[in-house]
Amino acid sequence: MSGELGLFSVSDLYENKVRRGEIDADHGQRELAHRFDGLLDEISEQRLSRKTSSLGWLFAKHRPQNDPVKGLYVWGEVGRGKTMIMDLFYDIAPVKRKGRFHFHEFMRDIHARIKQARADIAAGKIKGDDPIKPVADMLSQELRLLCFDEFSVSDIADAMLLGRLFSRLFADGVVVVATSNVEPGELYKDGLNRQLFMPFIDLLGQYCDVVRLASRTDFRLEKLGGAPVYLYPLTDEKRNQFETIWQKLIEAPCAPSDAVSYQGRSIHVPQAYMGAARFAFEDLCARPLAASDYLRLCEIYHTFFVENIPHFGRNNRNEAKRFILFIDTLYDNHVRLVLSAVAKAAELNSNLNGTEAFEFDRTVSRLIEMQSDEYLDACSSL
Repeated sequence: MSGELGLFSVSDLYENKVRRGEIDADHGQRELAHRFDGLLDEISEQRLSRKTSSLGWLFAKHRPQNDPVKGLYVWGEVGRGKTMIMDLFYDIAPVKRKGRFHFHEFMRDIHARIKQARADIAAGKIKGDDPIKPVADMLSQELRLLCFDEFSVSDIADAMLLGRLFSRLFADGVVVVATSNVEPGELYKDGLNRQLFMPFIDLLGQYCDVVRLASRTDFRLEKLGGAPVYLYPLTDEKRNQFETIWQKLIEAPCAPSDAVSYQGRSIHVPQAYMGAARFAFEDLCARPLAASDYLRLCEIYHTFFVENIPHFGRNNRNEAKRFILFIDTLYDNHVRLVLSAVAKAAELNSNLNGTEAFEFDRTVSRLIEMQSDEYLDACSSL
């Protein structure tokens, strides 16, 4: 139906990218594009059924107005093309009121709205005592199609909120599309009071079709195209090379910032896009971050770009300790790292000794291993 309405299909857009040589054809991605074409048709049919024209009367016979359109929850390993295909769908979806968000960006906005709603209730501007209802009502007025990238739940505040919020959004007919690295049943796994979160998983299954993208390879790793992942020294040439690799991965000159909520704090991410995060060394190691903070970041991002790694000695011992923790965390969780440094790994220790020198020797070994094809291939298979 989308073709009859003068719209491109997701499959058309996907095949155009293949013909232009932007991507390699992949069976799993093609199948997912077809699923999104079906959703386009459902949305288009629902819009026509609501029209007062004779055409609307015709489509209303096939789709009752209170029959909700089921969205899609697409999950699979990182870098397989979930976000790319969802974005093709989003660009041509025939919905005026639509929004596309990174999930953590969306939740930050929701918490801010709830905070304001509580203040309005206290001031008598909003009746009742439930701040979630007015927020959900406002969202339903603003959006009819809601697309999420990198859907994940690890914060208890988010977990306790989602069921109540989305039950109202779904009831109001908002269509939800999400990409995630985990199937719905694995969301908030081992989280505190997870039993209170389980009804939300059932809700997702009721209002979204769950689809796994089992693509053949990690296309984001292919975008690195064999490029070096450890760049030194810090010359203009190496800085430009670092910048080029980043832009190739995100397919844009720059990316928006992000803020990761964790234990009541916010971890600033200068640039983040499609599971890749970019930092300066000071952002990660000159701030009071701990191993748990690095682990939290690894739960969200699969590729880290870190620039301007310095020499380490007595003057930056604290930074060196954090750098050791950071590399240990990435290594243990099989996360990819692209970095620029003042020197090769074996020459970064200029004046560390004792236990710190021993620990840094381990870091040097891991930095070298993280450049290997074996390590990168292991990352892509997870």
